[in-house]
Amino acid sequence: MMLVSATVSGRPGLCSTFCRDLREPMPGTAVVATGWLVVEQPGPWGNKAPTQSHLDPGFGAKIDADAKKADLRFGLIRSPGRHADAVPRSHQVYVASTVPGQTWLLGGCVADPKQLLALDLQAVSRGDRDAAIRSLPELAPVNEPILLVCTNGKRDECCALLGRPIVTALAAQAPGRVWEANHLGGHRFAPTATLLPAGIMYGQLDVETAGAILTAADRGETVLEKLRGRSTWTKRGQLAEITVRDLIGEAGLDALRVVAEDLETVTVRHRDGRLWTVEVISESADPPRPESCGKEPFAMSILRAASVTPGPVR
Repeated sequence: MMLVSATVSGRPGLCSTFCRDLREPMPGTAVVATGWLVVEQPGPWGNKAPTQSHLDPGFGAKIDADAKKADLRFGLIRSPGRHADAVPRSHQVYVASTVPGQTWLLGGCVADPKQLLALDLQAVSRGDRDAAIRSLPELAPVNEPILLVCTNGKRDECCALLGRPIVTALAAQAPGRVWEANHLGGHRFAPTATLLPAGIMYGQLDVETAGAILTAADRGETVLEKLRGRSTWTKRGQLAEITVRDLIGEAGLDALRVVAEDLETVTVRHRDGRLWTVEVISESADPPRPESCGKEPFAMSILRAASVTPGPVR
């Protein structure tokens, strides 16, 4: 079994460098969630930011747990650059539903993050925008997509080293639409980002691609390069959707849906009725590699599309 060493910018052992050197595939590595809830919390973040920040830890633990039960992803965001973190202030909130056909983004400010306990999380999960607004009237529709970039160095060194330059550069190009995020999963693919409301996740970003992602989103499209998956789908579904996108060159954000899964295959349907059956297999990644900086390498599994079969138009 091959041993791997990695160095980037003079820094040995970064998990993202192992990942790049090994050309680890990214499709099928996004988190799984039908919706997202993020709240602005300036100041330092610990490894587990919802309970290790200036956010009340009891509230952070509860809202994180409640979000998971509703199949939502909860996280913290903060604006780029230096800012006062211990003064009274309002907190920006974003709520997103990611399901194609029910994709929307709400935003607003709350004086106290605990006001989020009133939010109807089940309404968000099922894509009921009106019910979500009724439960928390501070929210209103947001028409421009936003980009969250992981920068939490306490969680993983790569995210701080590689994510912050992306945020700093892009914030000047798209003010108010780019936020630092505490944890998006997949540190080894840093810099990582999530586009809301679509819930599409990217890895190994550069500034040019990050800017292109926002520009494409304004057209209702995605950038096909550096895709990890749409959080709406299972990891197998994410891989299948990306495989079909690459096959037909489809950039439309909501053009494809995962409509069926079994033990061996995933069925993807285009909005024009075309179908594809993707055979998805799991393989052991060789050699072992760390999933995060400072962790020991282990033999993780990776997903691969073994075949794609077009089906009848429906």
